[in-house]
Amino acid sequence: MKDQPLSFRLKSLGFVLGNRMKLYGEQFEVAGEPIVVADHLVLVDAIEMKTGEVKRVRIPLPILKMANDRAA
Repeated sequence: MKDQPLSFRLKSLGFVLGNRMKLYGEQFEVAGEPIVVADHLVLVDAIEMKTGEVKRVRIPLPILKMANDRAA
């Protein structure tokens, strides 16, 4: 896993198109690929299940840490 990019490691943690997850207390369905801005800032387009609104959601830092730890 060491040589794989952060976006690939995030996909292995469930950030794939169509997957549903709870972030920031809300239910979302992933609607796009992770957008890596920096190692500490990654966004993903997602549909908020309650409203149906498409939002660009920041992936929480503990999840990014987990993905980066997988690279070690």
